Amino acid sequence: MPPAKKEVRPSNRGGRSRTPAYVKNTRGVKNWKEASEWLEFRGIEDIECITPDQAGVARGKMMPSSKFTSNTSLALPSAVFMMTISGGYPEDGNGFAYPEDDGDLKLVPDLSTLSVVPWEDDPTAQVICDLVHQDGRNVEFTPRNVLKRVVAAYDKLGLKPVVAPEIEFYLVRKNPDPDYPLTPPVGRSGRPIGGGAGYSIAGVNEFDELIDDIYHFSEAQGLEIDTLIHEEGAGQLEINLRHGDPIELADQVFLFKRTIREAALKHDTYATFMAKPIQGQPGSAMHIHQSIIDKKSGKNIFTAADGSETEAFSNFIGGMQQHVPNALVMLAPYVNSYRRLTQAASAPVNNKWGYDNRTTAFRVPRSDSAARRVENRIPSSDANPYLALAASLACGLIGLNKKLIAEPPVLTTANEDEIDLPRGLLEAVDLFEADEELAAMLGKSFALTYAAIKRAEFETFMEVISPWEREYLLLNV
Repeated sequence: MPPAKKEVRPSNRGGRSRTPAYVKNTRGVKNWKEASEWLEFRGIEDIECITPDQAGVARGKMMPSSKFTSNTSLALPSAVFMMTISGGYPEDGNGFAYPEDDGDLKLVPDLSTLSVVPWEDDPTAQVICDLVHQDGRNVEFTPRNVLKRVVAAYDKLGLKPVVAPEIEFYLVRKNPDPDYPLTPPVGRSGRPIGGGAGYSIAGVNEFDELIDDIYHFSEAQGLEIDTLIHEEGAGQLEINLRHGDPIELADQVFLFKRTIREAALKHDTYATFMAKPIQGQPGSAMHIHQSIIDKKSGKNIFTAADGSETEAFSNFIGGMQQHVPNALVMLAPYVNSYRRLTQAASAPVNNKWGYDNRTTAFRVPRSDSAARRVENRIPSSDANPYLALAASLACGLIGLNKKLIAEPPVLTTANEDEIDLPRGLLEAVDLFEADEELAAMLGKSFALTYAAIKRAEFETFMEVISPWEREYLLLNV
């Protein structure tokens, strides 16, 4: 059972509670006084101060709530944000060098993200933190700050990006041995889950209790799920989030991934966001719907007064067509990601766009003119949400600034043609490093750090001998 809330006695005046609304709300405190009251109301004992590293993994510190509210200084080593997914570090070279100030970075809690951790036995809360240098300057190469930088570039032009991510993931049987392939889980029917269950309600019902926990955990954290469906893969689900501010939505995806993994573990199952976890099954994507609002008028800049498409609409798509292939390493960040971007995986392999055409990289869904938006279908679910949103929005903004014109829309199947995107991680890193406009938009220290991490990860991958090599080379060459 969840921990009981600390009792707060209501006022007798008018029969209404005098407890402030922000204390009762799941999230949304604005200052330290409100945070203290929020924590006291829930009897919170411990606080997880977390921040996403380059892979989107939660890093940080846990402390008693009394220490958290006593203005304690929090810090993390800068090396945390230069770490590969396997725990190593890149070597200096190719323009990358460890910063001279390789000391601690200060964690600054964003109190608006304060929420409970519903799967913990003891009353626990979590808060997402930003990173600053000791003198208060923002750290350029941390993922949340990279996204903030891109959003700020829109703000300078009087524009506000609006996004809505869709995250696919697989439920798989527990598998502690990495030498064995992953397999679909057993549902409530007692049989292994099969594929081809796209939009199947019965497929969702196989995991009723697990999905109930996902909903309950999400509600407790103030996370809003728009819809949940069963995708085509065996045990593959998709969660759609409501549209909103990019930073808030990136925070939600960051927390959703934690939430879904924890709910799955409670039911003796793994949840994985690998782009291609099971051979022969579809990959998992993180589609990003994007529109841009003029802050003064409140109108969608993709739509003219008469409901027609604007030049800005074409410019945004043109920027994505030209620069997303160069940013692919932020949207498909691992060697496994490129197994999804193949013609046989029902994923985009090009930089084309089209109206309601799911075979293109950039789809314009059917909608009324006010809701005109562009869906980026390239990112995989293994991407760091902060970096995927930053990359996608940065490419569109370059198009707006340079007035790049989109190619004509594709009206036919586009993912059976030649593959236009990089085929592997190193090729993607090369294109990323060569795009100076993209590096300027994202921050040069981030671009250098991220490229070095990806090269180091590839070298680690090359140390592993695969089953394919043993199958076809062992006795034949």
